[in-house]
Amino acid sequence: MNKVFDSPEAALDGVLHDGMLIASGGFGLCGIPELLIDAIVESKVKDLTVASNNAGVDDFGLGKLLATKQVKKMMSSYVGENAEFMRQYLSGELELEFNPQGTLAERMRAGGAGIPGFYTKTGVGTVIAEGKDVKSWNGQDYILEEGIFADLAIVKAWKADDTGNLIFRKTARNFNPPAAMCGKICVVEVEEIVERGTLDPDRIHLPGIYVHRIIQGDHEKRIEQRTVRKREEA
Repeated sequence: MNKVFDSPEAALDGVLHDGMLIASGGFGLCGIPELLIDAIVESKVKDLTVASNNAGVDDFGLGKLLATKQVKKMMSSYVGENAEFMRQYLSGELELEFNPQGTLAERMRAGGAGIPGFYTKTGVGTVIAEGKDVKSWNGQDYILEEGIFADLAIVKAWKADDTGNLIFRKTARNFNPPAAMCGKICVVEVEEIVERGTLDPDRIHLPGIYVHRIIQGDHEKRIEQRTVRKREEA
Protein backbone atom coordinates (compact mmCIF):
# COMPACT_ATOMS: atom_id res chain seq x y z
CA MET A 1 0.00 0.00 0.00
CA ASN A 2 1.48 3.34 -1.10
CA LYS A 3 0.97 5.98 1.58
CA VAL A 4 3.05 8.75 0.00
CA PHE A 5 1.22 11.35 -2.09
CA ASP A 6 2.55 14.18 -4.24
CA SER A 7 0.49 17.04 -2.82
CA PRO A 8 -1.94 17.98 -0.02
CA GLU A 9 -4.76 18.03 -2.55
CA ALA A 10 -3.97 14.50 -3.71
CA ALA A 11 -3.69 13.24 -0.13
CA LEU A 12 -7.12 14.65 0.71
CA ASP A 13 -8.80 13.51 -2.50
CA GLY A 14 -12.00 11.59 -1.76
CA VAL A 15 -11.73 12.22 1.97
CA LEU A 16 -13.37 15.61 2.50
CA HIS A 17 -17.11 16.19 2.81
CA ASP A 18 -19.40 18.80 4.33
CA GLY A 19 -20.25 18.43 8.01
CA MET A 20 -17.28 16.25 8.90
CA LEU A 21 -15.34 16.18 12.19
CA ILE A 22 -11.63 16.95 11.79
CA ALA A 23 -9.01 16.48 14.51
CA SER A 24 -6.09 18.83 13.92
CA GLY A 25 -2.72 18.54 15.61
CA GLY A 26 -0.47 21.32 16.78
CA PHE A 27 0.00 23.60 19.75
CA GLY A 28 -0.19 27.33 19.13
CA LEU A 29 1.65 27.65 15.82
CA CYS A 30 3.99 24.76 16.62
CA GLY A 31 3.50 21.59 14.62
CA ILE A 32 0.35 22.65 12.81
CA PRO A 33 -0.59 20.93 9.51
CA GLU A 34 -0.52 24.19 7.57
CA LEU A 35 -0.33 22.68 4.08
CA LEU A 36 -3.30 20.39 4.64
CA ILE A 37 -5.28 23.26 6.15
CA ASP A 38 -4.61 25.36 3.04
CA ALA A 39 -5.86 22.50 0.87
CA ILE A 40 -9.04 22.24 2.95
CA VAL A 41 -9.59 25.98 2.53
CA GLU A 42 -9.27 25.60 -1.24
CA SER A 43 -11.66 22.64 -1.28
CA LYS A 44 -14.54 24.87 -0.08
CA VAL A 45 -15.83 22.06 2.17
CA LYS A 46 -18.10 23.58 4.83
CA ASP A 47 -19.99 23.08 8.12
CA LEU A 48 -16.90 21.56 9.70
CA THR A 49 -16.39 20.66 13.34
CA VAL A 50 -12.72 20.96 14.24
CA ALA A 51 -11.11 19.54 17.38
CA SER A 52 -7.87 21.38 18.04
CA ASN A 53 -6.13 22.96 21.01
CA ASN A 54 -6.57 26.39 19.42
CA ALA A 55 -7.26 27.87 15.98
CA GLY A 56 -3.94 29.35 14.93
CA VAL A 57 -3.90 33.08 14.27
CA ASP A 58 -6.03 35.23 12.00
CA ASP A 59 -4.04 34.66 8.81
CA PHE A 60 -2.37 31.33 9.47
CA GLY A 61 -3.34 27.77 10.29
CA LEU A 62 -6.94 27.07 11.24
CA GLY A 63 -7.53 30.82 11.33
CA LYS A 64 -7.81 30.64 7.54
CA LEU A 65 -10.74 28.22 7.81
CA LEU A 66 -12.45 30.54 10.27
CA ALA A 67 -11.94 33.48 7.93
CA THR A 68 -13.73 31.64 5.10
CA LYS A 69 -16.57 30.57 7.46
CA GLN A 70 -16.01 26.88 6.71
CA VAL A 71 -16.07 25.94 10.41
CA LYS A 72 -19.34 25.78 12.32
CA LYS A 73 -17.95 24.43 15.61
CA MET A 74 -14.61 24.38 17.41
CA MET A 75 -13.69 21.92 20.16
CA SER A 76 -10.80 23.77 21.77
CA SER A 77 -8.93 24.78 24.90
CA TYR A 78 -7.76 28.24 23.94
CA VAL A 79 -9.30 31.14 22.03
CA GLY A 80 -6.44 33.65 22.47
CA GLU A 81 -4.23 35.02 19.65
CA ASN A 82 -7.10 34.81 17.14
CA ALA A 83 -9.35 37.87 16.95
CA GLU A 84 -11.66 36.30 14.37
CA PHE A 85 -12.14 33.21 16.53
CA MET A 86 -13.15 35.43 19.44
CA ARG A 87 -15.39 37.63 17.29
CA GLN A 88 -17.30 34.72 15.76
CA TYR A 89 -17.76 33.08 19.15
CA LEU A 90 -18.99 36.23 20.90
CA SER A 91 -21.34 37.08 18.01
CA GLY A 92 -22.88 33.61 18.04
CA GLU A 93 -21.62 32.74 14.55
CA LEU A 94 -19.42 29.90 15.82
CA GLU A 95 -20.25 27.16 18.28
CA LEU A 96 -17.50 26.50 20.81
CA GLU A 97 -17.05 23.47 23.05
CA PHE A 98 -14.44 24.38 25.64
CA ASN A 99 -12.16 21.60 26.90
CA PRO A 100 -9.31 21.74 29.41
CA GLN A 101 -6.12 21.00 27.46
CA GLY A 102 -5.40 17.69 29.15
CA THR A 103 -9.00 16.58 28.75
CA LEU A 104 -8.99 17.39 25.04
CA ALA A 105 -5.77 15.46 24.47
CA GLU A 106 -7.13 12.50 26.44
CA ARG A 107 -10.44 12.59 24.55
CA MET A 108 -8.46 12.23 21.32
CA ARG A 109 -6.25 9.49 22.74
CA ALA A 110 -9.30 7.66 24.08
CA GLY A 111 -10.96 7.73 20.68
CA GLY A 112 -7.81 6.29 19.12
CA ALA A 113 -7.82 3.51 21.70
CA GLY A 114 -11.49 2.70 21.08
CA ILE A 115 -12.58 4.06 24.47
CA PRO A 116 -15.98 5.79 24.23
CA GLY A 117 -15.68 7.70 27.50
CA PHE A 118 -13.77 8.18 30.74
CA TYR A 119 -14.20 9.93 34.06
CA THR A 120 -11.92 12.76 35.14
CA LYS A 121 -11.75 15.14 38.08
CA THR A 122 -10.72 18.03 35.84
CA GLY A 123 -13.59 20.50 35.50
CA VAL A 124 -15.63 19.29 38.47
CA GLY A 125 -17.55 22.20 39.98
CA THR A 126 -17.11 24.43 36.92
CA VAL A 127 -19.11 25.18 33.77
CA ILE A 128 -17.19 22.33 32.10
CA ALA A 129 -19.21 19.89 34.21
CA GLU A 130 -22.62 21.27 33.27
CA GLY A 131 -24.86 18.60 31.75
CA LYS A 132 -22.30 15.82 32.22
CA ASP A 133 -22.67 12.62 34.21
CA VAL A 134 -21.02 12.77 37.64
CA LYS A 135 -19.86 9.77 39.67
CA SER A 136 -18.07 9.57 43.01
CA TRP A 137 -15.11 7.40 43.98
CA ASN A 138 -13.60 7.49 47.46
CA GLY A 139 -15.55 10.65 48.24
CA GLN A 140 -14.34 12.51 45.13
CA ASP A 141 -16.53 13.56 42.17
CA TYR A 142 -15.56 12.83 38.57
CA ILE A 143 -17.24 13.89 35.33
CA LEU A 144 -17.75 11.81 32.21
CA GLU A 145 -15.93 12.94 29.07
CA GLU A 146 -16.48 11.30 25.68
CA GLY A 147 -13.74 10.03 23.40
CA ILE A 148 -13.33 11.86 20.09
CA PHE A 149 -13.78 9.76 16.96
CA ALA A 150 -12.88 12.04 14.06
CA ASP A 151 -13.70 11.48 10.39
CA LEU A 152 -10.28 12.86 9.51
CA ALA A 153 -7.07 13.62 11.39
CA ILE A 154 -4.58 16.11 9.95
CA VAL A 155 -1.20 16.27 11.66
CA LYS A 156 2.33 17.57 11.20
CA ALA A 157 5.44 15.50 11.94
CA TRP A 158 9.16 16.08 11.60
CA LYS A 159 10.17 12.80 9.95
CA ALA A 160 8.41 9.77 8.52
CA ASP A 161 9.26 6.68 6.55
CA ASP A 162 7.05 5.48 3.72
CA THR A 163 5.08 3.20 6.06
CA GLY A 164 3.99 6.17 8.21
CA ASN A 165 6.18 5.72 11.27
CA LEU A 166 6.44 9.24 12.71
CA ILE A 167 8.86 11.32 14.75
CA PHE A 168 7.74 14.68 16.16
CA ARG A 169 9.84 17.58 17.38
CA LYS A 170 9.46 18.82 20.97
CA THR A 171 6.17 20.75 21.52
CA ALA A 172 4.68 19.26 18.36
CA ARG A 173 4.22 16.03 20.34
CA ASN A 174 1.55 17.61 22.57
CA PHE A 175 -1.49 17.15 20.33
CA ASN A 176 -0.30 15.60 17.07
CA PRO A 177 -0.02 11.97 18.28
CA PRO A 178 -3.46 11.81 19.95
CA ALA A 179 -5.04 13.69 17.04
CA ALA A 180 -3.53 11.19 14.61
CA MET A 181 -4.81 8.27 16.65
CA CYS A 182 -8.46 9.36 16.74
CA GLY A 183 -9.00 9.84 13.00
CA LYS A 184 -10.72 7.21 10.88
CA ILE A 185 -8.36 8.49 8.19
CA CYS A 186 -5.09 10.14 9.19
CA VAL A 187 -3.22 12.37 6.74
CA VAL A 188 0.23 13.58 7.75
CA GLU A 189 2.51 16.27 6.39
CA VAL A 190 6.18 15.98 7.23
CA GLU A 191 9.38 17.90 6.72
CA GLU A 192 11.27 14.82 5.56
CA ILE A 193 10.46 11.32 4.34
CA VAL A 194 13.34 8.92 4.90
CA GLU A 195 14.03 5.43 3.62
CA ARG A 196 12.34 2.50 5.32
CA GLY A 197 14.50 1.03 8.06
CA THR A 198 16.53 4.19 8.73
CA LEU A 199 14.46 5.37 11.71
CA ASP A 200 15.57 4.08 15.09
CA PRO A 201 12.58 2.06 16.40
CA ASP A 202 13.16 3.44 19.90
CA ARG A 203 12.73 7.00 18.59
CA ILE A 204 9.42 6.50 16.79
CA HIS A 205 6.65 8.41 18.55
CA LEU A 206 3.70 7.09 16.55
CA PRO A 207 3.65 3.80 14.60
CA GLY A 208 2.54 3.76 10.99
CA ILE A 209 -0.56 1.68 11.75
CA TYR A 210 -2.34 4.95 12.52
CA VAL A 211 -1.24 6.73 9.32
CA HIS A 212 -2.99 6.37 5.98
CA ARG A 213 -1.53 9.11 3.77
CA ILE A 214 1.69 11.17 3.85
CA ILE A 215 2.99 14.25 2.05
CA GLN A 216 6.30 16.05 2.29
CA GLY A 217 6.46 19.82 2.01
CA ASP A 218 8.10 23.09 2.91
CA HIS A 219 6.85 24.75 6.07
CA GLU A 220 6.87 28.26 7.48
CA LYS A 221 8.35 28.77 10.94
CA ARG A 222 6.27 31.39 12.73
CA ILE A 223 6.53 32.84 16.23
CA GLU A 224 3.25 33.87 17.86
CA GLN A 225 4.65 36.43 20.28
CA ARG A 226 8.10 37.70 19.37
CA THR A 227 9.67 39.09 22.53
CA VAL A 228 13.11 40.66 22.51
CA ARG A 229 15.08 42.82 24.88
CA LYS A 230 17.13 45.84 24.05
CA ARG A 231 20.78 45.16 23.33
CA GLU A 232 22.96 46.32 26.17
CA GLU A 233 25.13 49.27 25.37
CA ALA A 234 28.77 48.36 24.81
